Amino acid sequence: QVQLVESGGGLVQPGGSLSLSCAASGNIFSIYTMGWYRQAPGKQRELVASITSGGNINYADSVKGRFTISRDSAKNAVYLQMNTLKPEDTAVYYCNADILVQQRGVRRRGDYWGKGTQVTVSS
Repeated sequence: QVQLVESGGGLVQPGGSLSLSCAASGNIFSIYTMGWYRQAPGKQRELVASITSGGNINYADSVKGRFTISRDSAKNAVYLQMNTLKPEDTAVYYCNADILVQQRGVRRRGDYWGKGTQVTVSS
């Protein structure tokens, strides 16, 4: 019904930048909060940044001042600009969205995840 597809991960040196994108598709009626999470090996998945449909933004303390989240509601997309990357930012980054789906006249709200994209910060 709904798919979230991330792109933009890769390998970058410390101090470098990467930009992630995520686009949602399917029987979408509306999208509430969109966000990015990450999971490093041996660690729990954690929130990196989120943005509501009204534009309210929340960042993890560890990325404040370095990462910027934005969204394009017309494209059902969310973006994450990551600057001044550190080795500890290495993780699989997942896109997340709170979506109201409409199918056959029925609306149902759910939490959806992308498959993740690897970000590796290393010299």
